[in-house]
Amino acid sequence: MPESHVGIRRGVWLAIRTRMAETATLDVNPAHEESAPPEMAPVVRAEHREGTLARMVEQQTAKIPSDLFLLASLSAMGLSLVAEFSGRPKASRFVGMWVGPLLTMGVYNKLVKMLGPR
Repeated sequence: MPESHVGIRRGVWLAIRTRMAETATLDVNPAHEESAPPEMAPVVRAEHREGTLARMVEQQTAKIPSDLFLLASLSAMGLSLVAEFSGRPKASRFVGMWVGPLLTMGVYNKLVKMLGPR
């Protein structure tokens, strides 16, 4: 291997080690102001703004606790299991299909709470 490549490899290794040392000392406390997420860019173009219906839905969904969606999906799993063991496979499949949408609604709810309306 040529001497220049060895020097480049050492330089890259030193840069990686330096970067690792810098990130090891970063404060990752979510309550610390330096760890706060950057401000969202304002919506400049009018055609990219949310409508009144979407804004109203976001405001109402933000009022629902996120744990409610998790509890509802776990309940649907349990109800599906009970229906399966009681010999009602169609009812079991029907209720079991609720789990995915309930968890998706919970993620949407969490995003609305964290990011808020733009």
